Amino acid sequence: MRYNKLGNTGLFVSELCFGTMTFGGQGEIWSQIGDLQQSEADTLIGRSLDAGINFIDTADVYSQGQAEIMTGQALKNLDVQRDEVVVATKVFGPTQSSGRAASRANTQGASRYHIMEGVKASLKRLQLDHIDLYQIHGFDAATPIEETVRALDRLVEQGHVRYVGVSNWAAWQIVKALGIADRHGWNRFESLQAYYTLAGRDLERELGPMLQSENLGLMVWSPLAGGLLSGKYTRESEGEAGSRRTTFDFPPVNRERGFDCVEVMREIGDAKGVSVARIALAWLLHQPVVTSVIIGAKRTDQLDDNIAATDVVLSDEELARLDEVSALPSEYPGWMMEFQGRIRRQQLADARQSE
Repeated sequence: MRYNKLGNTGLFVSELCFGTMTFGGQGEIWSQIGDLQQSEADTLIGRSLDAGINFIDTADVYSQGQAEIMTGQALKNLDVQRDEVVVATKVFGPTQSSGRAASRANTQGASRYHIMEGVKASLKRLQLDHIDLYQIHGFDAATPIEETVRALDRLVEQGHVRYVGVSNWAAWQIVKALGIADRHGWNRFESLQAYYTLAGRDLERELGPMLQSENLGLMVWSPLAGGLLSGKYTRESEGEAGSRRTTFDFPPVNRERGFDCVEVMREIGDAKGVSVARIALAWLLHQPVVTSVIIGAKRTDQLDDNIAATDVVLSDEELARLDEVSALPSEYPGWMMEFQGRIRRQQLADARQSE
């Protein structure tokens, strides 16, 4: 297990992060993803820690708060020392599913009000005195970015939170937030949690270059494209009954491109004697923009197989094959930047060679 710096901080996190979305099974969406109970959560978190994973990601909305409760209880049951684990959670969506409309008006979003209430509730559910990484789970069109960034800075100054991050924001939104934080001397976002897979490389258009330019860490969610890249699905088979994509067809994916990727991954996996899923995870671990890949599992054998991806080494030829089969169609302004920048890129390459 390798450990990478998170963004522009001195915090090191494991290249794999254990995700808890399968815990609890409360609510319509989450029950389709997983309904693991406390003993199972204890087993999976314990196995992750034994393998060297020091990074756990959850969210207040997962199973209407139940995932946070089970995560905190698992750490207590396993007698985990606080400095052994980096705990990340998120705030944005509502955790309550009922009640009067008036009582739900401010139970979501990225307002100062909701953030301050949300962190108190998460700390209580997690049974912790601080959260290591507190992330805004989505973009709030109703709240000024400045209000969100200021509220998060306040949480860091108060000691409730160590670092702050964001999830599912566009590149321009993140850069605007970074500018606001820099102008006021506030704590900035240090990480982005985003969707990135061989079957969905959209992040490479704008977000990837932004992350490298601004030195932000990247946590990858749904690295197997909602199970599509697990090897269970083919053009001829929709997967076994109860598998993820058969009950919750998300995230959206170009299935033809996805199945093309699976075919190449299966060839590479068969040659190495490893699963298709390991190849999908290994490809991500070979990408320089990736800090940590979030893995979720319902069974220990799934978890063990995912962890084993850290031992898979892909050759330059294998990486080139995977890059080719998963390549994004060219879009503007990318193709124009590629066309116009050739001469200057060559000049830069020549200058570096002569140094």
